Amino acid sequence: MDAQMKRGLLEACVLSLLLKGDSYGYLLIQEVSALMPISESTLYPVLRRLEAAGQLTVYSREHNGRLRKYYAITENGKAQIQSFLKEWEDVNRVYTFILTATTKEENTHE
Repeated sequence: MDAQMKRGLLEACVLSLLLKGDSYGYLLIQEVSALMPISESTLYPVLRRLEAAGQLTVYSREHNGRLRKYYAITENGKAQIQSFLKEWEDVNRVYTFILTATTKEENTHE
């Protein structure tokens, strides 16, 4: 998968997971890993970008005697998901066009 596309999908996945409730890095990695391979070195820069863009906020809470960073989606983050979905409609329209053209081309060679 193209790196830019993966980054955009990863950001949308993280924001979508945070719609269910606040979460922390390790849990986000586990949940996103069910969809695509991801590591800490991939996730944390994404979280920092989303925070810098005002799409999530960060706070700390004690857990088992240690501070754990939690991430929460903002209204700006929710708007970003809607923007992603709109853009994906456009991408899907192009994908359908390409798929249809490819299928027609394959059928003419049979």
